Amino acid sequence: MTGPTLNVQPLDTSTSFRTQVYHALKQAITEMDIYDHKTEIRLDERQVSEKLGVSRTPIREAMTLLEQEGFVRSQPRRGIFVIRKTKREILEMVTVWAALESMAARIAAEKASDADIRSLRELFSDFEGKKPTEHVNEYSDANIAFHKAIIRMSGCLLIQEITDNLFIHMRAIRKLTIGQDNRAERSIVDHKNIIDALERRDPAAAEQLVRDHTLGLAKHIEQHGDFLD
Repeated sequence: MTGPTLNVQPLDTSTSFRTQVYHALKQAITEMDIYDHKTEIRLDERQVSEKLGVSRTPIREAMTLLEQEGFVRSQPRRGIFVIRKTKREILEMVTVWAALESMAARIAAEKASDADIRSLRELFSDFEGKKPTEHVNEYSDANIAFHKAIIRMSGCLLIQEITDNLFIHMRAIRKLTIGQDNRAERSIVDHKNIIDALERRDPAAAEQLVRDHTLGLAKHIEQHGDFLD
């Protein structure tokens, strides 16, 4: 079984190669579905060098930064691999995300613009009258965009920064589990209730609904997440 490929684009040579390589690789890793197969994800320096159109030096420098942030690990004589978290680690990350996103929702209920809150409904307009399971990939993307938007709408840069480093794993797990156990259908109801609370400018309700929604993911992983072991 072959694993996912790293989708990177050639770089603009007007800025630091190391910085550009770092951001390009981080973005590409974030977009990978790293938990839907058991094959190790090895990053080949030569292939990355060819795809980005740069030498291996800035790639190695960027990989060092990514390893410090916990995105990849270097194994002597084997290469560099994208890190997968264990089930216990994922559950801890979901719990932290629930705390941060629920606080973001509380702040958003107080401070977000009416237009930003309305935009949350627009994310799901294409699924009105349809079963999410029939469009699971598209719905998964909308679901992920919803949660990212709530974080952004808080206007709290520190929450955004911390959740960015969790997002590679949260995105992959949400994408993998959204089609399981009627989660997509239930999530639509949860999202509508969260948007209602935001529109009412009810911080306590928005905070509680977002927390319960994300902790529901933790419960699902606890019960059905054997694929992470």
